[in-house]
Amino acid sequence: MQDVDLNLLTTLDVLLTERSVTKAAQRLGLSPSAMSRALSRLRDATGDPLLVLAGRTLVPTPYAERIAGRVHDITRDARAVLQPASDVLDLASLERTFTIRANDSFVGLVGPMLMARIVTVAPHVLVRFVPKPDKDALPLRDGTIDLEIGVLGSAAPELKTRMLFRDRFVGVCRTGHPLLTKLTAKRYVAYPHVVVSRKASFASPVDDALARLGLRRNVAMVVPSHANAIDIARRSDVLGLVPRSALLGGFGDIHRPPLDGVAPFELPVTTPDITVTAIWHPRLHADAAHRWLRETIFDLCAVE
Repeated sequence: MQDVDLNLLTTLDVLLTERSVTKAAQRLGLSPSAMSRALSRLRDATGDPLLVLAGRTLVPTPYAERIAGRVHDITRDARAVLQPASDVLDLASLERTFTIRANDSFVGLVGPMLMARIVTVAPHVLVRFVPKPDKDALPLRDGTIDLEIGVLGSAAPELKTRMLFRDRFVGVCRTGHPLLTKLTAKRYVAYPHVVVSRKASFASPVDDALARLGLRRNVAMVVPSHANAIDIARRSDVLGLVPRSALLGGFGDIHRPPLDGVAPFELPVTTPDITVTAIWHPRLHADAAHRWLRETIFDLCAVE
């Protein structure tokens, strides 16, 4: 559109509103002669006189009357697009679907509190949790997901991040398991284990710690979720390994009542802490609705 001066839209809108070259010039901070030249350019562009003299006043032509409303709407919309985004967000009427990629422990920990917050303040918002098959940054980059929760692992330097909380691994077994009478590393590896892995891997951080002692677990099963591991440990002598958050009822809240038949225990070796992080693309950083979602999750994960 190199041959079209879109600034003329604003000039036309003011001329059709004021129906006076002098008043239109005053509103736009131009001289009357400059406004007269702009009117001439508008007449050339549209092929219509637009405003003609009727006595001492200007009146719009039929064509000008037909387009006046459209010109005003287009000018108003253009101004809205080309000005800083408004921070005003009406949560009560916000209609938005957010897709969050997170593991089942985070969904169980934060999901109920997030649901309560949404129902209260943003009843038309829908949050869709999807599983984490990997740490690929592409879904964040192409907009397939809006927010990721988990351990940093993607080499995508442009992504925005904020730490939510620190977690750690604990063991789980059935109530009354013989291991609980004497918990040592050697006795720990003597029992079969169930491992949680999204990539069907048999290794986990506890294996590195055991290897330094010359020990190795007997991994009997790999499952996709922590809930699966807890359930299997509850019903057998198999030992599970889950984040401590998988056993909590919420942050700054009393713990969930003990799961029937499940006994958590501290590991006989030391494993690194887990840093759980919120990750999002810069494209959504200034979006008011996305900012509200992020800040809500930050608030829910705040540890007193």
